[in-house]
Amino acid sequence: MEHIVSHGTKAANLPFSDAVRVGDVLYLSGQLGNIPGTRNIVPGGIEAETRQMMENIARVLNAQGLSFDHLIRCTVMLADMSQWGAFNEIYVTYFKPGRRPARSAFGTNGLALGALVEMECTAWMGNE
Repeated sequence: MEHIVSHGTKAANLPFSDAVRVGDVLYLSGQLGNIPGTRNIVPGGIEAETRQMMENIARVLNAQGLSFDHLIRCTVMLADMSQWGAFNEIYVTYFKPGRRPARSAFGTNGLALGALVEMECTAWMGNE
């Protein structure tokens, strides 16, 4: 088992690893739409937060030599389920057609830092 902690996570003094690798599976911690290395959520609403969140996920994946093609499962948490459609409009642009991971989404009564969206993912690091 390998715990992966980025400089940004250390700098923001966050109480978790960016990801944990167990064999050929990488478990990513939930990502928010925060500016990397800070506890500041990007302004601009659900669209801006979703883009930043996806870029934060990309950073974790890229640091391990992976891409969105390697994601096998994601769980989405929305502070307001009425924003599910707006979230999806941004989300789908990060995946090739036919290469979207299995996914669940649910509404919450609040997310860390007052975020509107959070997503955790699992990636396959083995051969396809």
